[in-house]
Amino acid sequence: MAGSSWWFVDDGSNDGTADAARAGGADVVLAHPSNLGKGAAVRTGMLAASGAVAAFIDADLAYEPSQLVGLLDAVESGVDVVVGSRKHEGARTLVKAGRLREIGGRIINSLTRVVLLGNYRDTQCGLKAFSADAARLIFGRSRIDRFAFDVEIFVIAERNGLTLREVPVTVVNTTRSTVNVVRDASRLVRDLFRIRRWSRRGVYG
Repeated sequence: MAGSSWWFVDDGSNDGTADAARAGGADVVLAHPSNLGKGAAVRTGMLAASGAVAAFIDADLAYEPSQLVGLLDAVESGVDVVVGSRKHEGARTLVKAGRLREIGGRIINSLTRVVLLGNYRDTQCGLKAFSADAARLIFGRSRIDRFAFDVEIFVIAERNGLTLREVPVTVVNTTRSTVNVVRDASRLVRDLFRIRRWSRRGVYG
């Protein structure tokens, strides 16, 4: 993508990931001294990023990076937040997720309704883009360090009247993911109730 820069956040790995990212051509590599969680890693990258539009993509490359172009174009057209959706009618799945992950995903999407005003197809897609102002607002107010941070993005956008659009994606599910369905689903449920409590207290605006 012409004029773009790639920022990489290493969330406390000890396997040479940061060095590999530098060798692979990342423009900027940010590294946490210890593992803080996916939400914390994305927050670090998004608050450090510069430019009119900022986006993030999962490192397991379940989404071809070229798909970012469509999200960036939508933000540049005036949308505050653009999120990929694996459940959109135009989405394609080239390699299906395992049965347990698929069931876990359905449960998680159902549970998100306890904190969200809108009815969204897919909150957990690892492909999202933001205008610079929206990114600063959302990640300046976010608190969740792990997987529920995706839901927190939607909540903060809703509470602050930001425009949000879902777009279809093409996904290739991969065994390289570090997600543990049982462990991470239980953490997500706990964090959803924290998000609801903070939202009621006006933490998000």
